[in-house]
Amino acid sequence: MKNNLYRFCLIALASILLISCSAKKTYIVKSPGQNNELIFNLTQSGQPQYRFSSNGKSVIEPSLLGFEFEGIRKMTEGFEVVATEINTADTVWEQPWGEFKKIRDHHNELIIHLKDGEGRLVDIIFRVFDDGLGFRYSFPKQPNLDKVKISNEITQFTFPFDNDVWSIPVHSDNSYYESFYKKTPMSQTDTINTPATFETKNNLFVAIHEANLTDFASMTLLKLPNNQYKSELVPWADGVKVYAQAPFDTPWRTVIVGKTPGDLVTSTLMLNLNEPSRIKDISWIAPSKYIGIWWGMHLEKYTWGQGDKHGATTKNTKEYLDFAADNGLDGVLVEGWNQGWDGDWTADGTAFSFVKPYPDFDLDEISKYAAMKNVRLIGHHETAGAAKHYESQLDDAFKLYNKMGVNTVKTGYVNKYLDKKEWHDSQYGVRHYRKVIETAAKYHIMIDNHEPVKGTGLQRTYPNFMTQEGGRGQEYNAWSADGGNTPAHTVTLPFTRMLSGPMDYTPGNFDFDYKTAAGAKVLTTLAHQLALYVVLFSPLQMASDLPENYVGKPEFKFIKEVPCIWSDTKVLDSKIGEYTTIVRKDWDGQNWYLGSITNQDARKLKVSLSFLDSGKSYKAEVYADGDGADYKTNPYPVSRSSKTVNSTTILDINLAAGGGTAIKFTPIP
Repeated sequence: MKNNLYRFCLIALASILLISCSAKKTYIVKSPGQNNELIFNLTQSGQPQYRFSSNGKSVIEPSLLGFEFEGIRKMTEGFEVVATEINTADTVWEQPWGEFKKIRDHHNELIIHLKDGEGRLVDIIFRVFDDGLGFRYSFPKQPNLDKVKISNEITQFTFPFDNDVWSIPVHSDNSYYESFYKKTPMSQTDTINTPATFETKNNLFVAIHEANLTDFASMTLLKLPNNQYKSELVPWADGVKVYAQAPFDTPWRTVIVGKTPGDLVTSTLMLNLNEPSRIKDISWIAPSKYIGIWWGMHLEKYTWGQGDKHGATTKNTKEYLDFAADNGLDGVLVEGWNQGWDGDWTADGTAFSFVKPYPDFDLDEISKYAAMKNVRLIGHHETAGAAKHYESQLDDAFKLYNKMGVNTVKTGYVNKYLDKKEWHDSQYGVRHYRKVIETAAKYHIMIDNHEPVKGTGLQRTYPNFMTQEGGRGQEYNAWSADGGNTPAHTVTLPFTRMLSGPMDYTPGNFDFDYKTAAGAKVLTTLAHQLALYVVLFSPLQMASDLPENYVGKPEFKFIKEVPCIWSDTKVLDSKIGEYTTIVRKDWDGQNWYLGSITNQDARKLKVSLSFLDSGKSYKAEVYADGDGADYKTNPYPVSRSSKTVNSTTILDINLAAGGGTAIKFTPIP
């Protein structure tokens, strides 16, 4: 009764705001906590316009909304407001996996029903949360608008200042986001990908992204004069941005705002703007910690194709399965098992068969051996961007894996384009990736997508969509001509790439003395590699190194014990690109885990353990950088220690250059 009364009062208050301002065509809605405010109005020429503020500070200055089309008049001006709606929601829903077990969806919603001079209708839906704003366009079924070819989205994001932004350029190195994030003034950018993270001059942290990217083009941000970006949709090869037919909705455009970098990390706004799970029985969906016949290929110890060094053999796979079973790991990824890898497979993916193994890989025997060992076999489908060819085999491939007890597939699209002409992040790519996820769900298959379109929270709707690459991962430390990922890279990812969802970064390298032709190296300490299991979230988490490099290493105990999914997450002291400390609580128990990492600079941090339950003592098992540790000269030393702590403890953390600290906290009975 009390909650219903609150809702009624809130709706009444919001309605009063709308009525009192209606003469000026201004509509206001605030977040439930009253800290964030959205204002909508029409300009003199009838152009839709919004602005957004947080705790009285301007986040987005007046910014225009609308669309342009091929062959018909644009919908950008001459609008009138024909009706409005105000709604509120306050629900709690539970994830099958994630960084939080339970998520509260608490927002106020304003729907503006618009009609232009030609009688065409569009609704603009705003949802205001305490952690930001989401808005989308909804085109209802109507007589004056049917099939359209969208040529331009007018949506603007106008800032009050020339803020600094952490971003990567669009389609620079490739089409799947594998660039270093750089911090520059907005005025020095051109077209950037989302999520883009802004450090504002009024001491706010803001991230612009999108949610629920469904049958639409990915949104990038085109820099315009006067501290402004506009939505720049990724086109088809023919130049059309989006093919659509009313009724249709756009993805949500999202603006997350916080006082600290950590506020962006712990926002659940993107997930709340996606639809609930369409998979009714989720009993087969589960996290996994795995190893794989993978790193050996990057080091050129093995090959994907046939020959004397072929990695995916029955013998090798059984040895990996034995290692996984002996060490409590529940998955083994095998790349290069299927026909099509011989020669230059990147040039033409139509040679791949996803049902025919190479002669030295007995899929039936290996599947039975994996089941006997109680270890999952993780399948692999590299397409080299031949999306149509892959789609033609999807059902047969997933049906085969389902029969063999393989319930996880890593997909790959190593080519700048899909089907030789379309961008991965175009509507063409979005449709393809969705088809793969939906087809996989039919056969109880989980997906780990590499060379993807960016994440937008789709894992809520399809929780078999576990993780993605979509960034520079560990593999760059084997062959990248620039020497590998910098120490600053992993302390930037939580506040940039990771805002779009889980990342299959593949941490866990223990050997730093390997030699490659490019001279690339893992540029962290060993303790930093351990901490990444807490810092970088993925429900499918790999121990990336060769099995022999873990044998006899006491530090491997942490990798074996650290969970892949979490019931709670908190970001402690952090500075983007410099250092971060993140703590997470395990899914069903009472243990907490801490990961703290730094860039190329050594530093000393004081960390409050106030996140622990008060009145309880905990055993802290600490894996820290040892004496003389340095990512350049001596990455190996790890100091292991144990101490008793509680919620009042202030922990001293000493991070070597490129270093890290990983800690497990266990309640003492």
